[in-house]
Amino acid sequence: MRSRLMTLGICAIFFSPAFSQKSPEPFKQGDRVVFAGNSITEAGFYETYIWLYYITHFPERKIEVINGGIGGDVARQIYVRLDDDILAKKPTVLSVSFGMNDSRYFEYPMHKDKTDSVRKSAIDTSYKWFTRIRDKLNGIKDLKKIMMLSSPYDETVKNGKEPFWGKFKTMEGICAFQKEEAAKNNWAFVDLFYPMTEINKKGQQKDTAFTITGPDRIHPGNAGHLVMAYLFLKAQGLANKPIADIVIDANAAKTLKAENASISGLQKKNNNIAFTYLAKSLPFPIDSTARVFWNPQKQYEALDVIPFTKEFNSELLQVQHLDQSANYNLKIDGQLIGSYTGAALNGGVNLAMISTTPQYHQAKQIMDLQLKRKDLEDKLRSFYWVSYDFLYDRGLFLKDTPAITDSVIAEAKKNPFIGGKKDAYLELHEKSARDKVQKQMDEMTDKMYQLAKPVAHKVSIEKVN
Repeated sequence: MRSRLMTLGICAIFFSPAFSQKSPEPFKQGDRVVFAGNSITEAGFYETYIWLYYITHFPERKIEVINGGIGGDVARQIYVRLDDDILAKKPTVLSVSFGMNDSRYFEYPMHKDKTDSVRKSAIDTSYKWFTRIRDKLNGIKDLKKIMMLSSPYDETVKNGKEPFWGKFKTMEGICAFQKEEAAKNNWAFVDLFYPMTEINKKGQQKDTAFTITGPDRIHPGNAGHLVMAYLFLKAQGLANKPIADIVIDANAAKTLKAENASISGLQKKNNNIAFTYLAKSLPFPIDSTARVFWNPQKQYEALDVIPFTKEFNSELLQVQHLDQSANYNLKIDGQLIGSYTGAALNGGVNLAMISTTPQYHQAKQIMDLQLKRKDLEDKLRSFYWVSYDFLYDRGLFLKDTPAITDSVIAEAKKNPFIGGKKDAYLELHEKSARDKVQKQMDEMTDKMYQLAKPVAHKVSIEKVN
């Protein structure tokens, strides 16, 4: 096998237009979408945000998004668990992402005089195991494959911690063969690596401590995961599909535009406008809690670096020919949502960014239930983490005896990684327990789609005397 060692010059060749990349198709009714990856995927948030967008924007299109990540995984480990973990989930769509761990860590400071050989070994090893993944998946004709480049290692952020110099360049080499192979094998392709790198570079021009990844340079927080979801959805061609785009002529009491929504019963009485509003989609609720371990990022912070609101979260209400200088109360279902000048309403109000609307509350219920479902899925991923990272090489994979559980308990006392996942493993080591959790998750999925059904609302715009 020829060497996969890529200089930056060779990388530029692989990233030239000579290789035609295939965009991932939007998910369709009934799709089971599995994301295979490492700890960034196991964290579960970018997948959660992608799915939440689909539930809120396409409530009639039921899909399931499934976490197939395990912390620490490289291409070899993804290959090892293809049959019993990833493909066992019966995906119709499979996204494969690796590179962060494949590109190695402490080898760089330990072998400063051998960086090139460290890089060559890392890229060659990753490529060797990828070819086995590729050949296995190419044999499954009805499976849609997506190659997704990893989020980047942030080598340039100034945070007082010495980076693994050279790791970023090794990741570029892995990205190069991933992109080349995606084109050759007609896999869909999503690039997280370079767009997120550009966001880091731009932010660090103003603040050298800025990073869209995190304090450890590796694991994105909630903001980084929203950026990842944004890039994935954008690659699917879903940008600029509004929740609703409503334009009303107040003078004529006429609907001029109703995209992805319907307006009925429009009436004008004195200085007030009233109508029934039914949107086919819901707003995307923005979270304000830091949820990724050791990373203080909050989801809403991503809105400063990506046009997510404009491209994916627009529920625009525009009312023309009101008194520009007068004030108007906007009410939905009799509840005061806000007061606006006629000029502001003429310019348009984005209802998706108002957390007090009933449709936002509806979307927030879905988000809250999805997070509870994610907690259950996290337990399943912890079970598989222990099964593969601790038990697999000992010949104890998916076996269940008191001796095995005792060995996990003993190992947890000296291994903090096992210690953090021990309780989940002990809870789910019996298959019946895992089946019970899966049933709970399936019931939550059904409930999320029930909650997402469009609801009509009474809207009134009343001039304030």
